[in-house]
Amino acid sequence: MIWKKPALFRRSVSGAALLVLAACSNVAQAATYTMFRDPGCGCCLNWAGHLEDGMNAKVASVDSNDMAAIKTARGVPEELWSCHTMEVDGYIIEGHVPAEAVARLLRERPDGVAGLAVPGMPLGSPGMEAGNRIQPYEVIAFGPTGQSVFASYR
Repeated sequence: MIWKKPALFRRSVSGAALLVLAACSNVAQAATYTMFRDPGCGCCLNWAGHLEDGMNAKVASVDSNDMAAIKTARGVPEELWSCHTMEVDGYIIEGHVPAEAVARLLRERPDGVAGLAVPGMPLGSPGMEAGNRIQPYEVIAFGPTGQSVFASYR
């Protein structure tokens, strides 16, 4: 005789699977996004708007007159510094990193990566739009084992 699973069991398993799927797809929205910025910098707010639109998230902005201390305390290598620093879900995001790269980081959670950075302020990166002027740039993954290119934009 073949045992058939009761309908209630099938519905429970299906419901649990849907809950897990929903939880995974909402990780980016559920995370807390805290951006530290120099109060005199306007491009940071433009970048935060890009992130809010691209990630369906709310970015809290914290003004600081000592951004070097913020970056140093969070382990951002000096050669990767930009104008703002964000903490999200245990990661550090430095500079004008595109929302799609942040979403990929939160989704994939690669081993040995503490954060992502776009060094400097390249024209054409999110928050640094300047008409048709675009500079190629790379998103650098950094962590205790070093640095590597996470994404390239041309």
